[in-house]
Amino acid sequence: MRLKDKVALITGGARGIGRATAEVYIREGARVAIVDVDAAAVEEAAKELGNDTLGLVMDVTSRESVLAGVDAITEKLGPIDILVNNAGIIKDAQLLKMEEADFDAVVSVNLKGVFNTTQVVSRQMVERGTGVILNASSVVALYGNFGQTNYVATKSGVIGMTKTWARELGRKGVRVNAVAPGFIKTRMTEGIPDKVMTKLEAMVPMQRMGVPEEIANAYLFLASDEASYVNGHVLSVDGGVTT
Repeated sequence: MRLKDKVALITGGARGIGRATAEVYIREGARVAIVDVDAAAVEEAAKELGNDTLGLVMDVTSRESVLAGVDAITEKLGPIDILVNNAGIIKDAQLLKMEEADFDAVVSVNLKGVFNTTQVVSRQMVERGTGVILNASSVVALYGNFGQTNYVATKSGVIGMTKTWARELGRKGVRVNAVAPGFIKTRMTEGIPDKVMTKLEAMVPMQRMGVPEEIANAYLFLASDEASYVNGHVLSVDGGVTT
């Protein structure tokens, strides 16, 4: 088992890619804490994932919530070895129609939330001289996307933070990488009209959407010792969209 006895924290872990990553990590021997703002979803996911799972309500936009959550995880599971910054939201609109509140909300979760959680968790990783931090970017960060000024800005920012942290923390024994998923079948994409979905699939050389497990497997590799010399990298898992 590639993550035997490791402790992993997965934000946005109750559904979608976060949930799939938790399943893969548990299968590979990790003890996993899934955190989310949706209390009911956290409770349901933790129950279904089994005894190696701790479910907590945590708001990544709140420093106080993050501090309390990390303290609880450390107390119940032990020091955190792996952090997966998966939590994210979308509030799409074209530039001329985007509300300031929607821009701020996406930045708060997708960018500041990654900063909050990483800063808190990385301190204990640095003290121990070991750890892995994995950040969720997106294929759209690499080429932009119509109607997603806020989302693209945050996912591009995540890449910048990943590369900066890899330089700062690598010398202290902590690896930092990012995954840039392509078009993945999750709750976030359920509302896309069929006509638009068909166009999206046509853009992909593999001619299909990805599934959460395919992203989870990338997170598994980057968290494992197999990726022990991978630091500051952005791994695209997109069916060839950025080829």
